[in-house]
Amino acid sequence: MDVLKCIKIEEHSRVPKYQQIVDSVIHNISISNFNIDQKLPSINSLSEEFYLSRDTVEKAYRILKERNIITPIRGKGYYINRTKLISKVNILFLVNKLSSYKMRIYNSFVNTIGANSHTDFHVYHCDESLFLNLLDKNKGTYDYFVIMPHFKTEDLHHISFTEKISKAISRIPPKKLIILDNSKPEISEEVTEIFQDFENDIYNALRSGLSKIGKYSKLVLVYPEKAQYPYPRRILKGFTKFCVENAIDFEVLNEVYEDIILKKGDLFITIEESDLVNLVNQIREDEYVMGEDIGVISYNDTPLKELLGITVISTDFKVMGETAANMILNKQQSKIKAPFNFIDRASV
Repeated sequence: MDVLKCIKIEEHSRVPKYQQIVDSVIHNISISNFNIDQKLPSINSLSEEFYLSRDTVEKAYRILKERNIITPIRGKGYYINRTKLISKVNILFLVNKLSSYKMRIYNSFVNTIGANSHTDFHVYHCDESLFLNLLDKNKGTYDYFVIMPHFKTEDLHHISFTEKISKAISRIPPKKLIILDNSKPEISEEVTEIFQDFENDIYNALRSGLSKIGKYSKLVLVYPEKAQYPYPRRILKGFTKFCVENAIDFEVLNEVYEDIILKKGDLFITIEESDLVNLVNQIREDEYVMGEDIGVISYNDTPLKELLGITVISTDFKVMGETAANMILNKQQSKIKAPFNFIDRASV
């Protein structure tokens, strides 16, 4: 088979020439014209055949290489690397950070979406530039975009969206976009959202645990004011609202400091894992009894916290991932608040 003759370029199409090359290669794979290990035309031969610049062909091949569809072999050229994923639904999954609970969402999503799809997973570390680069590089190459929008400002404060992020996301067709874990109220009604309501979630979860929380004389929220991966300030607002409405003495700390002074009757709510570890160690060193003298609640559940008997307030991450996958499978659009619960264990 003459591979070169299988590639089609429409001179007067509005689709950029590099994208036409990408689409043509994918189409030929999907109809079994191209097979694994089949050699593609060289950049020179393809540019000469269709009167294209080398830059155009190089860009097309770069996109195909980044998607792991083709692979370069030094001194020989470009070869088809995979075929089994092309005919499936292709999904780009963008996560702001690697954590156990983000991975629970992702794993739940992948397990539910099933074998007839392929999901590419990327972490953008709350960085606006990296996120925009990933989105720009992959626009037009995926059937669905699943995005967890959490970003940080230059002074390490949390922000859900910036103007540039909003503009970039708005260019994705609404029916192809799923917003996870956060919400953008003014976004198109056609966009699916499975989100946390950070302020009301912590407020309502603490209310549901008030009978246990009420035995403590003071609530201490350990809220990292500036972190590498900052947290929404809506968490702080919901906590403050709960304490004020229930006339509970409270304090907000930036971290669990080394040799922190603990007092019997304190109930700590920690967000970061490192603060939870430091707190539990300090409780043991001071010979307090956790769950009696000092209470501990952790934000976001993990299997280890369950094993250790740590009380948590947490989104159901498994449900969040399953719901997102089912929205794609059933071609539905909706805005759904993820369940958020007070899970009572031995530490309170």
